[in-house]
Amino acid sequence: MKRFLTLLAIALIGIAPAIVFRLSGWRPNPVLDMAVFGVAVLAAGFMLSWGAEAAEKRISQGLILALVALVTVLPEYAVDMYYAYQAGKAPESNYVQYAAANMTGANRLLVGLAWPLMVFLHWWRTRQRGIALATVNMVEIGFLLLASLYAFVIVLKNSIGLLDTVVLVAIFGAYLWQAGRMPKVKSGLEADDEPGPAAALSTLSPAWQWAWMGGLTVIAATVILASAEPFAEAMIQSGRIWGIDEFLLIQWLAPLASEAPAVVIAVLFVLSGRAEGGLTTMISDKINQWTLLVGMLPLAMSFGAGTWTALPLDARQHEEFFLTAAQSIFGVALLLRLRLSLWSAIVLAALFSVQLGIAFLYRDDAVRAINSLTVLGWLYLVMGVALLIFGAPSAWRAAWQLQSAIDKQRLPAAAAAGSGPADAAPKP
Repeated sequence: MKRFLTLLAIALIGIAPAIVFRLSGWRPNPVLDMAVFGVAVLAAGFMLSWGAEAAEKRISQGLILALVALVTVLPEYAVDMYYAYQAGKAPESNYVQYAAANMTGANRLLVGLAWPLMVFLHWWRTRQRGIALATVNMVEIGFLLLASLYAFVIVLKNSIGLLDTVVLVAIFGAYLWQAGRMPKVKSGLEADDEPGPAAALSTLSPAWQWAWMGGLTVIAATVILASAEPFAEAMIQSGRIWGIDEFLLIQWLAPLASEAPAVVIAVLFVLSGRAEGGLTTMISDKINQWTLLVGMLPLAMSFGAGTWTALPLDARQHEEFFLTAAQSIFGVALLLRLRLSLWSAIVLAALFSVQLGIAFLYRDDAVRAINSLTVLGWLYLVMGVALLIFGAPSAWRAAWQLQSAIDKQRLPAAAAAGSGPADAAPKP
């Protein structure tokens, strides 16, 4: 408990300057503002993650990983909703691009950086060349595939509208419902062997555990909502001061700060011997951002505009969204065999590095940037479709195996890591 309280004190110290800045209205300069409010968002995100981690003891179904992913990405939602709201108030401004950029950057960071990180850490810890998933993880893979396919409807329409909101929120709701029916993946560890700092809360009575979880969530959420606006604005102004394209700061720096707590929780799962839990958390994170976050953008923009409206995608954002959708298809295709291998992780990380290189290399040349995004998007898509075709038989067997387990009420057996079809098992 002492360690947890020490970390909590550090988080509160990190939050304190932002509270002072916010209440006093003092804004020394954009760079300092960005640092102060960015640290507050990061610290509050960790507080949210500790509360979500402690909830694992109180919620026994597979729903917990989806809820952990949802709670810990609140910082990302807050920043992106602010940009979308401002885009509604000023539809001709750059806020429209900022809202789309923040969303696509966050989604691509997860697949291109967070997923490979889980595999690399697992290999470093165990020398196993991949993370094996359980048959029940076909739920996550199936819903991510559904959302990724629907994303191409948005690409064709060139806008994110209210109908998309309905469809994407429905997909997310169906995912939560289905995830709630699935048991947690068995890791072979003791039930009391919790991975993170909030494990100390498990020593308290249930009433005190709920009190701590509620308190952490309320305080952190308040800080995040209060910091989102000044953090988002400070990033734009800091980019102009530094001579750095603010579009790139918003696309990559903001998601790095807001995603860090969720990634840290997943890392703790991997380092504690629950690699499948860490990877599943990151997949769930991707699902809720690829459905709920995207779907909420038109609502936030409509609220800002005072009337129903859609979020348009200009030439650059059209290709950014296409690239994000293509990367998602490729990521899903790599998971079809219920295993993310070391080689798959290397390819994902390498292609993501190429994305970053293109972004900074052509930051002052919009035409070349757009053309490069298009080529890279088609590369992802062609490889993804090929892998989907190749992996379809294995995926169908895993889906049939899961349905059979549901029909025969043998779900616990389907929740063992590596419980998919024989050809989905990890290879030495």
